[in-house]
Amino acid sequence: MNDKVQIVEVGPRDGLQNEAARVPVADKIAFVNRLAAAGHTRIEVTAFVSPRWVPQMADAAEVCAGIERRPGVRYSALVPNLTGLTRARDAAIDEIAVFPSASETFSQRNLNQSVDEAMAAAEEVCTESLSLGIPVRAYLSTSFGCPFEGDVSPARVIELTTKLLDFGAYEISISDTIGIAHPRQVTELLHELGARVPLENIALHFHDTRGTALVNVYAALEAGVATFDASAGGLGGCPYAPGATGNLATEDLVYMLDGLGVATGIRLDGIIEASRAIEPLVGHPLPSRMYRASA
Repeated sequence: MNDKVQIVEVGPRDGLQNEAARVPVADKIAFVNRLAAAGHTRIEVTAFVSPRWVPQMADAAEVCAGIERRPGVRYSALVPNLTGLTRARDAAIDEIAVFPSASETFSQRNLNQSVDEAMAAAEEVCTESLSLGIPVRAYLSTSFGCPFEGDVSPARVIELTTKLLDFGAYEISISDTIGIAHPRQVTELLHELGARVPLENIALHFHDTRGTALVNVYAALEAGVATFDASAGGLGGCPYAPGATGNLATEDLVYMLDGLGVATGIRLDGIIEASRAIEPLVGHPLPSRMYRASA
C-alpha cells in the first residue's frame, strides 16, 4: 500500500452535471476556489460539452475565466471532441479528459457513438491536444458493469485501457459508473490489468450506489493504486446511467486515508466547508457520511 495518495476532485464537473438546480457561475467559481484552498492539486472544473445535452455545463468558459489559478493546482475539463478541445484551449485549461466507454449501449447513450467510434474520436482529441501541449487523461466508463448490458469483461477493459495509453493519455481512470463494483472484482481486475500496464498510470473512479466505494478503494490500495477520483459531499451521478447515484465522497475518502496514515495533502475541514457552501444551491442534503457526521 502506498503511503501517499492523489485525489482528483471531480465535484465541480461530475458532481454538478446531473443536478436539476442550476448553480450560478459565481457559486461554481467559489466552489472550485474552496476546493483548491483545502489542498486539492487536481480539480476537474467543468465540461466543454453541448449545453443541449448537459445544461449545467453551459457556463464552462465563464467558470474557467473566473476561478483563482493557484500555483501547483491543475485545472482540468472533460472534452468529447475537437470542438470541445478548442473551447478548453481558449479557456486556458491545464489538462483535458476524454471519456469512452467499455460497453456499446452506454457508449451510444452517453456519446451517440459506438465504442469504436468513440475510441477513434478519443485518439483524434489526444493527438491534437498533445500537439498543443495539453496533457490528456481518460476515463473508461462502465468498466465494472453496464446499466444496459450487465457484466463487462476484464479483457475488454484491458484492451481499451492499453489503446488509450497508446493514444497518449497519461492516466486512465477505470470507472465504476453505476456503483456496482465489489472488492473481489476490483482486486481481480487490477491483478489482470497490472500484468499489462503500469498501475501508476491507473486511477479509479467509484460511485457509492451500493455503499461499497470505500471498501473498493481499500482493495485498490492493497493492489498498489495511488490515484482516486472523489466528489465533495458525494455529489454526482450520470444523466445517461440509470440508477447511478453520487460519487465517492471526498470527505469520506480523506477521513479513511487519514486514519490509515496515508497522506493526501487535503484538509478535511476545508472540504466540509466547500460542501456546506454548495449544499443549499443543489437543493437537497449531500450524502457524504463524514459531512453529515460533522453537522
